[in-house]
Amino acid sequence: MIRLQKLSMIRMLLLSAALSLGASGAAQQAQIAPVHAAHSPIQVMPSADEVWNSLMAGNRRFVAGKPQARDLASLRHKLASGQSPKAIILSCSDSRVGPELIFDQSLGDLFVVRTAGNVADAVALGSIEYAVDHLHSTVLVVLGHQKCGAVNAACSGEKMPSPNLDAIVEKISPAVIQAKSYAKSGDLIESAIKENVHQSASDLFANSEIIRNAVKSGKLSVIEAEYELDAGWVVRLNAPASAQN
Repeated sequence: MIRLQKLSMIRMLLLSAALSLGASGAAQQAQIAPVHAAHSPIQVMPSADEVWNSLMAGNRRFVAGKPQARDLASLRHKLASGQSPKAIILSCSDSRVGPELIFDQSLGDLFVVRTAGNVADAVALGSIEYAVDHLHSTVLVVLGHQKCGAVNAACSGEKMPSPNLDAIVEKISPAVIQAKSYAKSGDLIESAIKENVHQSASDLFANSEIIRNAVKSGKLSVIEAEYELDAGWVVRLNAPASAQN
């Protein structure tokens, strides 16, 4: 009888201890969960207008020669875990046209795709699609520039020395043909540069379902612009040059 009483007491003590541990664990979880949630906020991507205004503010700093100071070492460590660029830039490979510099942006701000003549070939398209579909950038800037050598070559009508160079000129040729329909001889190259920006933007829509769907759904805005080499300004192009003449 005494033995049974002892066993009963032991069972009661074990049950009490188990209930106490369970209650303590639940309380700890309740305390931990809000802390974890506080450190995992949902990231909200800026609107297209906010992104463009940020780029223009950076361009003004670039023109003024007053770039923003940044702690690049700290930023580098932060970005090691992932990227979320606010804008995609399709620009020319010209060494004088560095998007991060002319927009005064930093590591992780821009997803930059550069080709001679800012042409939208298959590799450029695939790169842009990655940024749209996986990184969820909200703005795509197609950026041409004054005195573009690739457009100048396309305007010359001369035979290119290699098939690869010829492929670039072929992508620009429709813009040259359009510019010739209205531009005077002295204005042909500059007109063709603007038309080539429009042509590249048109190629993006024509050859990428991902980009078309992103624009249609309002997730992506495409902006066309030209960089002025001498002054340093980036000027937005609102309509094809042919429509302005």
